Amino acid sequence: MKKILYLLVIVGAIFIGCNPIEDIYDEIDAQDNPIVGQDFYTLTSEDYDDLGLGYGNFSSVDDAKTMLPAFLAEKYLNWGKGSSVEIGYDLYIGSAQGVSDYSRADTYQLSNADYASTGSDAFGFYPNVDSNDHIPGILDAAIVGPAEGDIVLARYEQYFNDPVVGFANVYEAGFNGDLSGFEAINVVGAQFWDPRSYGGVEYAYMSGYSGGQVANEDWLISPEIDMTSEENLRIQINQAINYANDVSLLNILISTDYTTGGDHTAATWDTINFTSIPLGNNWNFVLSEDYDISAYDSQTIHIAIVYESTDMDAAAWEVDQITIKAIGVSGESNSKGTHYAYSGGEWEPVGGVYFLSSADFDSMGEGSGQPGRYDNFGSSTPAELYLPAFLSITSPWSFGLDGDEVIMVYDYYSSSSGLQIRGNRYTVINSDWTPHTSVISTTLQFGHDGTQWVPDNTIRHTLTSADVALISNAFISIYPGPADNVGYFGSFDRRPSSSNFWSDSMLLEAFNVLLDNINPSAAEEQKYLLVYVAYIGSIVDETMSVIKTGGVWVYQ
Repeated sequence: MKKILYLLVIVGAIFIGCNPIEDIYDEIDAQDNPIVGQDFYTLTSEDYDDLGLGYGNFSSVDDAKTMLPAFLAEKYLNWGKGSSVEIGYDLYIGSAQGVSDYSRADTYQLSNADYASTGSDAFGFYPNVDSNDHIPGILDAAIVGPAEGDIVLARYEQYFNDPVVGFANVYEAGFNGDLSGFEAINVVGAQFWDPRSYGGVEYAYMSGYSGGQVANEDWLISPEIDMTSEENLRIQINQAINYANDVSLLNILISTDYTTGGDHTAATWDTINFTSIPLGNNWNFVLSEDYDISAYDSQTIHIAIVYESTDMDAAAWEVDQITIKAIGVSGESNSKGTHYAYSGGEWEPVGGVYFLSSADFDSMGEGSGQPGRYDNFGSSTPAELYLPAFLSITSPWSFGLDGDEVIMVYDYYSSSSGLQIRGNRYTVINSDWTPHTSVISTTLQFGHDGTQWVPDNTIRHTLTSADVALISNAFISIYPGPADNVGYFGSFDRRPSSSNFWSDSMLLEAFNVLLDNINPSAAEEQKYLLVYVAYIGSIVDETMSVIKTGGVWVYQ
């Protein structure tokens, strides 16, 4: 009945006390027999949220030791001195050592001028060219005053096959389901440019016919097109024109002084006079000649598609594609990267580190939801899901032996932070490539010291029959009566009036022998809570707490 009354007092304190939690502690501490409990509990996602750890882990053991006592006090309200709880939790241990040196290294993207400086007539290295023969010299020229140990990620293109020299596309607007980022300006009329499709072809469409010919003026102006590094420019259009009596109402213009979102009438526009113009009403697309616009080499330009109609002439204009070309090379290439370290006055490739190329990503699948779709990993395509298999089938790692390691560095897309470079260390463990884990599951034990929960390394051990036999045999010649009695009955006689009495000091001697036997390498300050059977006129369980101090076990 006494305990029930105490609980009622506790409940009342919750509602009327000015400091309810402290009142609860005071009431529990004041009890003659506080509840002594033992539990193992694993934190849930809700617990992490309540602790203010929405990311679901502790950043250090010290943080766990600091934050968990209050959590335990709330969860185990009625528990007091001698109680213990082992908490299972997730601990962030960080990235593998050294990985950030490469994932956060400065990046140098080779330019067309860099390739040209090596004697290449292409925008990348040819298949038979070893990039390591040229990149150190390029970095020497490009990076001023490097320091010993500096690391740079050199990113470059390498062709799969010898590229074809000729005209290559440097800009393309396809109008495939949209207006390709072109700015639509309606000057006159109710009609406007919009994307359409017919017969599997998608295009930008404009017509001034609406129950009859209607006057219109509508512009489509491209985004800014940077041609500052291009020469010998050509432009080409694929288009269909129908119901046009006067094709001069339909024009392709080019400007170097227009600003996106600005006043198009304030800019200077030059007309591109294509000679290959579709005529007739057959709806056939006609690809124009490569029109020379080399006068705009090395400049930033805008292209405008300008439609006009009158109440006498309203053509239907379909623009399938506009392409700008430059003399250069064409061919498929692999986007690669190599880390270089500055050592002894030279840039040298780093061993044991590999940067995933676009071809590597493609080898993991190019479909929707696969890494090769955009040549990067992400939250839905985690590296840990793909790289162990990639390493196991890709030379030179396919025959990795236990203990072999490699740092894998790669592009990663985050919806919150955009495109990043990340990495991890992979090690062969039991013949499998295994990623370093940045978060581990571990445990931390807490004990109640009579006032509060404190981090505790106490091991709770209940003496077994074998433990009792060990003690009996060890002390039979020292304490013959008590040792024989405990060996026979399995309980320690704790009656001071008995000739078989085990005093506290005798028990401590016995516990030293026992613990040195079951845990001979126990660290300094290791604690044990020992539970044993005692006889006090009846059989009961008793507990004693000991700690290793100066190499011996003493009572706490």
